[in-house]
Amino acid sequence: MTERTRVRTNCRFCGYLCGLIAAVEDGRVTDIEPDPSRYPFDANLQSGCRRWRANLEFLDHPDRVNYPLKRVGERGSGKWRRLSWDEALEDIAARLQDLKERYNPEALATSIGGPHATYWPLHRFMSLFGSPNNIGIGQICWNPGVWINSLTYGWPVENELDPDTTACVILWGTNPAESDNSLFWRRIVQFSRTDKPLIVVDPRQTRTAMRATLWLPVRPGTDAFLALGMLRVILAEKLYDAGFVERWCHGFDELESHVAAYPPDVVAGITGVEAGKIREAARLYALHSPASLISGRGIDQLGRNSAPTHQALAILRAVTGNLDVAGASHLCEMPDFIPEVDLELSAALPEAQRMKGLNQGRLMLQSYRGYEHVQKHTQRHDKRLPMRYLTSAHPNLAWQAMLTGKPYPVRALIVMGSNPLLTQADTHLVYQALKSLDLLVVLEFFKTPTAMLADYILPSAGGMERPLFQTHAGIANIAYGGEQAVQPYYERRSDFDFWRELGLRLGQTNGWPWKTFHASLEATLEPSSITWRQFCESGLYHVPSPYQKHEQIDPATGIERGFATPSRKVELCSQTLAELGYKPLPTPELTPVSNDGSSLLLITGARKQPFNASALRQMEDLRAANPEPVAEMSAETAARLGLADGCPLLVETEYGEARFILKVAPMREDVVSVEYGWWYPEMPACEPDLGGVWVSNANVLTSANIETSDPLIGTWTYNGLPCRVFAVEAAMERTYER
Repeated sequence: MTERTRVRTNCRFCGYLCGLIAAVEDGRVTDIEPDPSRYPFDANLQSGCRRWRANLEFLDHPDRVNYPLKRVGERGSGKWRRLSWDEALEDIAARLQDLKERYNPEALATSIGGPHATYWPLHRFMSLFGSPNNIGIGQICWNPGVWINSLTYGWPVENELDPDTTACVILWGTNPAESDNSLFWRRIVQFSRTDKPLIVVDPRQTRTAMRATLWLPVRPGTDAFLALGMLRVILAEKLYDAGFVERWCHGFDELESHVAAYPPDVVAGITGVEAGKIREAARLYALHSPASLISGRGIDQLGRNSAPTHQALAILRAVTGNLDVAGASHLCEMPDFIPEVDLELSAALPEAQRMKGLNQGRLMLQSYRGYEHVQKHTQRHDKRLPMRYLTSAHPNLAWQAMLTGKPYPVRALIVMGSNPLLTQADTHLVYQALKSLDLLVVLEFFKTPTAMLADYILPSAGGMERPLFQTHAGIANIAYGGEQAVQPYYERRSDFDFWRELGLRLGQTNGWPWKTFHASLEATLEPSSITWRQFCESGLYHVPSPYQKHEQIDPATGIERGFATPSRKVELCSQTLAELGYKPLPTPELTPVSNDGSSLLLITGARKQPFNASALRQMEDLRAANPEPVAEMSAETAARLGLADGCPLLVETEYGEARFILKVAPMREDVVSVEYGWWYPEMPACEPDLGGVWVSNANVLTSANIETSDPLIGTWTYNGLPCRVFAVEAAMERTYER
């Protein structure tokens, strides 16, 4: 007899983890629909999103990896044999133990990606194994803002947008029309229908920018100069919040002297934004309170200018009084459930192994020493940042260690929730490093280009096959997620199961007190006010904190709480940066601009719905909506170069070349923006094609050389790279060499 049930579950194709209702028959999902009773509590929000509908196709896609696979031919040959989970885990554990004995624990590295997996079990395993070398993408996504806001305010902030309360919005380096397309985008649309100012800073006139009352088409890489120009206007015209500055800001006099060098007329020549518009933006933001300033990945990817940009934006919020104020921003609180920093067992990694972290002596903040330097201040408010994310190894250093054995050999890599051949800079270098390894293990849904080079591909349980619990890495008292709809199909397993089983085989018995992921989730929520079942009822746990927490009286001292910084104030002039030997005020670098007419500035991080980074290109319906990789440039730039809309292009940098289709779009001149994350699952899943990784991959055009990266965090440059563009017909004789 067929058993039919309706089960509350979640979509996993973006960070919202929207609630779904799954129709289940005999353990198989047969249909899905939005669940308006669970977060985000509005089925209409999903009406404009095509991703959630793809969950059915994704769940039983013919290309899914369903069983553990072991390489039997040469690396990249595409030859595999099926084996059991026990065989795979036993062999992987034995090989890791051998490498540990020969080279020490740091010979193992891991690679992670965006927030579409549960990473604390991976970090927990690495802490117990003894390796500091987890590789992530944090240096160009999330980490810069978390680090700089923590230095400036004592902890990260969440920026708010309430169409009823917020009086002005600046969206800086973010395009939620494509990257979000859900609750946040709906609020922007609602806000844009009011008579309140919406300012968008972006070289492209995106769908988001088209809703702006003021669009600032900044030259890529010069955002910090624009922010400093706005600060000059606000300070010179005394538009700042004098009361807040006097009582709660440190270093105002130094800031005032510093920004005197950035008058709008000078900044206009650097940024390409008219001086009048710089003044207008500054006045709108300062005179409409509360004002929300929301930045995105665009400024996380500015290389050496990323940290100065974040610092200038943090200062803009503070001097205008838009810090920890309803409708503008709120200073986050740690969760009242078990935070990421404890789940990852950071304290279990011995000091001697921390000092072997590849970033030690190379990066001032993104290292264990930098973490400790900042934590001594955050602990004043009993707060601890997630250690593993904020000490993750600089990828360039890891790839070099694999190839050269310096400063020591890195011989094994386990990849989870990541596809470094697509998502890491300098694809050529990543390829060489992966090919050189003694052991490469990939946990995946599909045979991605990275998985094609693996020794083992292990099948991961995906959306609706495992519970979800996303927590902003423990920097805020919020969580999203919910229950699985079905048991994993075939022999797929959750990430937790893999790390626990591998850990037990390597002697980590005491480090894994929970037998199941569910048990760990129950334990995680135990200190809070709800159970896992109660959490799943709504799919959201959020305990709002009061605003203006710096004014609260600390019962232990009888004085105001202040900020968790050296001065107990907002650090406009950062004492911590000065202590580290870095400039305490935002001081961006000016990159020369070519005037030969043939060189453009390249943006490599553009996302396009309905894809999510490098994922979902196997989905037929989603691929039909965006079948080819696009490079955008203005009509004026295309005409000057003799290029027509729709023509095939070859984009070339000093690092490599990739092919795209030209789309003429409204944007500033002399800029080309290419889509991120492109590969071709329909191409052969073996050498030399590797799923088309060499054809249209934006990261073939990039580098993350540590010598040119930001010395604080290690941020490399994805936006503002010099490049040249050719029609493919004019470049057919150009040969591509890996």
